[in-house]
Amino acid sequence: MARITRGMIAGLIATLVLSALMVMKAMMGMMPQLNIITMLSAMFGSRNPAMGWLLHVMIGTVIWGTLFARVQDRLPGSTATVRGIVFGIAAWVLMMIVVMPMAGAGFFGLHFGVAAPLMTLMLHMVYGATLGVSFAWQREPIPA
Repeated sequence: MARITRGMIAGLIATLVLSALMVMKAMMGMMPQLNIITMLSAMFGSRNPAMGWLLHVMIGTVIWGTLFARVQDRLPGSTATVRGIVFGIAAWVLMMIVVMPMAGAGFFGLHFGVAAPLMTLMLHMVYGATLGVSFAWQREPIPA
């Protein structure tokens, strides 16, 4: 299986895990003001949550999955899980300094309080760990 395809499959699996955690967070009423789906929809001029979910899945699957496939062997860490967590933290930093300010949440989302960067860091670390493990589980076929 091609490396990029493996990355996108791993990205989809990690995005589904992250999405389930986001839904659980919302169902528990934790930080309702921190709704990434609503923020993504609004950034692209829509009030429809389907737009936010589509963007969320595309970013996690295509962009992050492809990028991880390209760089995972150069990331620090002796296991796929650790390399995935390192990648997830890097994605979190980018989100905190680019996406959050663009969405009006301020640097590191601090307009939502101190818990916002901590919550999103934890979610990105779970995403990264799942990404790394899912990528490693897919083995290259042995040539005949």
